[in-house]
Amino acid sequence: MTVSWSEGFERAQAALKEARFFDGVQAINSCMETYAKVIGDDTDRVLRDPSAFLQEYKENLKQEQKDVLRKMYEVRGDIITGLGAHKRAMLDYQSAQLLGAILKDKLAKTEAAAKAAKEKTGSDAKVPVTVLTGFLGSGKTTLLNHILHEFHGKRIAIIENEFGEVGIDDSLIEAGPLAMEENVIEMNNGCICCTVRGDLIAGLKKIMKRSVQSGKPLDGVIIETTGLADPAPVAQTFFADDFVQQNMQLDGIVTLVDAKHLIMHLDEEKPEGVENEAVEQVAFADRIILNKCDLVDEPHLDEVERRIRMINEAVKIKRTTKSKVDMDFIMGIQAFDLDKILEMDDGFLADEQDHQHDERVTSCGFHVKGEINQQKLNEWLGYILKEKGNDLFRTKGVLAVQGMQQKFVFQAVHMAFTGSPQRDWQPDEERICKLTFIGKNLNRQELEAGFKKCLVNGAGYA
Repeated sequence: MTVSWSEGFERAQAALKEARFFDGVQAINSCMETYAKVIGDDTDRVLRDPSAFLQEYKENLKQEQKDVLRKMYEVRGDIITGLGAHKRAMLDYQSAQLLGAILKDKLAKTEAAAKAAKEKTGSDAKVPVTVLTGFLGSGKTTLLNHILHEFHGKRIAIIENEFGEVGIDDSLIEAGPLAMEENVIEMNNGCICCTVRGDLIAGLKKIMKRSVQSGKPLDGVIIETTGLADPAPVAQTFFADDFVQQNMQLDGIVTLVDAKHLIMHLDEEKPEGVENEAVEQVAFADRIILNKCDLVDEPHLDEVERRIRMINEAVKIKRTTKSKVDMDFIMGIQAFDLDKILEMDDGFLADEQDHQHDERVTSCGFHVKGEINQQKLNEWLGYILKEKGNDLFRTKGVLAVQGMQQKFVFQAVHMAFTGSPQRDWQPDEERICKLTFIGKNLNRQELEAGFKKCLVNGAGYA
């Protein structure tokens, strides 16, 4: 059933009264676009470019129509102020003033609120949250382990989201002495950007509850997204849920990029209607860590930076090897700016959640009790990476190798492979092999048959 502009306006005002700002912006946007069509404008300029909209229509509007628009712009300014986009709120207030409103006090308060938000520190500040994103294999887990083992004195909680049938990354994250080990939460039942926002909110609430109960305040939270995540819907969570909005603030979106493979992913042709996640991750970044610089030469690095700045001109870039970067480049940066995001994507706050992944990209994983023969595994993986490397975005595993006391951990990005023995298997720990592939046009039967040939007699699927 189509909602009339007047019903939508009533909903917007009710949401504003109850401080449901995210619901309010959905209602006010919808009703204003509907009302603009009543006036005769089929574009979205009433929201996207109010100055141009009013310049064209103001003189021909009836007084009743001016009054309606004046009230709408003022209500939208109040709602956007509640969400913290003070610069955009002032634009709405100014539009209302052009239509006869007297809003000097609101404009002054909004400007003061913008300054106060930047200066807010100490016990009154919300818990800062960093969204860590980056395409598959860019080095996010390696960066997390650096952060968790640095002696920075901060208490950090982690939410880790993995795209794949078999969880691997939780085995690769090693909680350091200053991390809250009980607050490393894994979500692998869907991509965080499109199917598990409810789980993300629940995870954030769980972390806050544990922090309060333990009497140990958090210095920060890091959300590591799957490499296929569009960061926009993840960032939107901090405005869509009242609890999260009141207790946490998005400190910044940090994107890791693989210097060797980024251009290939930026240039990948996608089916119609499917977003290029690599492009989105670069576009929404407040900081970019240009990782794996040791794999390419200086001219290639310069070209990668040029391509990044074509998408996100002002972003700060740090070149790194093995994800080693100073903490102050990625945490406590107060870099996320809702006003900046709205300038880049005025539909950012639309609660559509219509992100569509490339259906050609899937994952398949194997969870096997027992051991593998390393020689057979090396031969098989070598063949797979050589023949299918371009389509294999990410391959990773934690394996029990016959005759080896340590867990063998390996990772591959396209054809680039690294692996080494790590922590010992404990005496009472069941020896299990976990392996996952993420890529385009995967043949599950072929991969499963190849993996079975690597198993030592007696190993079986869990």
